[in-house]
Amino acid sequence: MTEHVLLAIDDAVATVTLNRPEKLNALTMDMIDALSAVAMQLDADRAVRCVILTGAGERAFCVGADINAWSALEALDMWRMWTKRGHQVFDQWAQLRQPVIAAVNGHALGGGLELAAAADLRVASAAAQFGLPEASIATVPGWSGTQRLTGIVGPSRVKYLALTGRRLSADEAWRAGLVHEVAGDEGLMPAALRLARDICSMAPVSVQLVKQLINASSGAGMASALEGMAGALAGSTQDAREGLASFRERRPPRYQGS
Repeated sequence: MTEHVLLAIDDAVATVTLNRPEKLNALTMDMIDALSAVAMQLDADRAVRCVILTGAGERAFCVGADINAWSALEALDMWRMWTKRGHQVFDQWAQLRQPVIAAVNGHALGGGLELAAAADLRVASAAAQFGLPEASIATVPGWSGTQRLTGIVGPSRVKYLALTGRRLSADEAWRAGLVHEVAGDEGLMPAALRLARDICSMAPVSVQLVKQLINASSGAGMASALEGMAGALAGSTQDAREGLASFRERRPPRYQGS
């Protein structure tokens, strides 16, 4: 954790906050590394059943990578330090064991939209806006905006955003299927917490398995999902117990196929 990435855990719900509101929560490399560390911590925490990811302040969820941090880099360093590392960390969040809700409280632009797309569900304030403005500064989406986001809203909608620099309002994002709920009078965080508590009321292992299965349907984490579930099934059999017992007792196993 750093002062710019905050973690709070209340019962079974963890809230991770990008805390750089004076810069519209633009991401630095330190923040990306902190997001990686938080993801590892949460994935190992059996008490956490759902995660909310949001930004500090009312103006922005996240406006992407801090341009001052990467604009002077050579092409190879840009790939090594930003594009490759960002993909690694966003993939960590997409593959987190627990469901992740992005609570989008304002602008979600460029890498900020890509980070929101790595969440499983998205709740937006009425003032939220979504866009891919990279071409306006002669670059391209670098953290799976052309890939993961296309899987959510389709190539035509992503082209509309990326080729024109235009933005979607919260209502337009809801109609496009990018946003699952637009918060009403109750406010953004209460709406996100209500959704998180609904998830937490479900059987946690079932929820986590369903998430892995749905991710695997699009090819994300298919090998680990299949092997993990097959390993768990095999490990619960009488034969598995016999195999361990025979190893400890240094005798041939007597398998029964059960």
